Amino acid sequence: MARSPTAAIRVLRRALRRARGARDPRARPLALQLVQPPHPVARALGLVAVVLLGAWLGLLIVGSVRTPVGPMDTKMTLRPSLTGGTKINVSPLGALELDSHTGPIRLDVDVDRLDPDRSQALVDHPERISGLQDEVARDVEHGTVDLALRSCVAVVSGATALGLAVYRRPRRALAAGGLALALLMASGVSAYATWNPKSVLEPRFSGLLSSAPSVVGNARSIVTEFDVYQQELARLVTNVTKLYDVTSTLPAYRPDPSTIRVLHVSDIHLNPASWKIIASLVKQYRISVIVDTGDTMDHGSTAENAFLDPVADLGAPYVWIRGNHDSKETQRYLGRFKNVHVLDEGRAATVAGLRFAGTGDPQYTPDRSTKALGDPAERLAGIRLASALRDQRAAGTPVDVALAHNPLAARQTDGAVPLVLSGHVHHQEMEVLPLGTRLRIEGSTGGSGLRAVDDKEPDPVEASVLYLDRTTKRLQAWDEIRLGGLGLTTAEVSRHLPAENQPGATPSPSPPEVTP
Repeated sequence: MARSPTAAIRVLRRALRRARGARDPRARPLALQLVQPPHPVARALGLVAVVLLGAWLGLLIVGSVRTPVGPMDTKMTLRPSLTGGTKINVSPLGALELDSHTGPIRLDVDVDRLDPDRSQALVDHPERISGLQDEVARDVEHGTVDLALRSCVAVVSGATALGLAVYRRPRRALAAGGLALALLMASGVSAYATWNPKSVLEPRFSGLLSSAPSVVGNARSIVTEFDVYQQELARLVTNVTKLYDVTSTLPAYRPDPSTIRVLHVSDIHLNPASWKIIASLVKQYRISVIVDTGDTMDHGSTAENAFLDPVADLGAPYVWIRGNHDSKETQRYLGRFKNVHVLDEGRAATVAGLRFAGTGDPQYTPDRSTKALGDPAERLAGIRLASALRDQRAAGTPVDVALAHNPLAARQTDGAVPLVLSGHVHHQEMEVLPLGTRLRIEGSTGGSGLRAVDDKEPDPVEASVLYLDRTTKRLQAWDEIRLGGLGLTTAEVSRHLPAENQPGATPSPSPPEVTP
């Protein structure tokens, strides 16, 4: 049906009014007026996300430097991290991790290869080795400066480029770059404020390096030869250089002859793999004496006794106390071996130059016919052990190391002995008690035994090597050894020093020379 001209004009006017309303915010429909710009908090979070992602991409792409360190070619990189620290990758030998600092960045040092020309120069001119540590220190310093500058460029470029791609506004992109630079500088300040120059004294080894503790020297040389971080790092890298020379036959560990090496094991719980591990550690570390703080068995039954037969062939004297899973029958069976020293009720014995005293656990928990006596029995056993230790000291034969399976009993010996060893709780601890006695709690050298198959994550196999001065009989250092549990093939060794053996402290005196 045809419309009149007047009607057509009215329709056109309504269309024009609608067009003008689209241009006038006041005339827009209510739905369009409700659309608000992004909230400032959301906008800020978006900018932070762009900055972090861009900075990470920049570091990933160009944030590394290749620099020679002595005779080696290395690659240094900064990486985002929640815990900080330094990781030195020595392919194909493994890695060393240092708790050098805390903060949101980690320093990765990849040792790529040993330069044949620079290495040959050292072989041809051995006198240059004396200056190698200074050269390594200078190289590390120059590489760190270059890495800092390149990292600044990397984070600014990455954040700026990503900001430009996201916002398409140069001002926003430059703001992202500036914020990334400020974040990197704040991370650097945090790392500097928490820098720990002694961290190289307590490295964690993994891979093949876990079987070469000589990479950081012996217990005495660590104390007397490392003073500042650059010198420590230089010595570490220098020794790694030596490892490259003999990759196929890693050097055996040569401990300081003035130290007594004690292998502390506990809670084997019928794991047959433990004997091979212990025998390997005895040979690798030249162990003087093995100390087992109990729970070697699971039920202590006569049928289990044959499990103990490998003890006779471990290659070192074996000092043993009863755990709550070991029976008196277990104790009698072990007492038949010539190399085994069974300690109970405070009895003492001198083995490998150390005087040990210990007590068996007062409880035998597999026996369901008797009521468990609980913590009071453990404390009473510890009190009796402490009394025996004081009697030994009064008699002029002081005990160097005390043994009690349960830490509750071990803590009662505080003040009566320098060092007490225990187990039972299946994890490693080192604690100085209020009166000065040092308590060492060992983990499970059997990985909690075959019961570990019930767990989703198998317990690790743990043991420790304790280094004691032959003259003072005091603890100088200890290595914590941690192996993957059932079905796992990982290895980690970390070295620790008592506070009195840290750089700057007076080291234990050297033993007197013995005239043959």
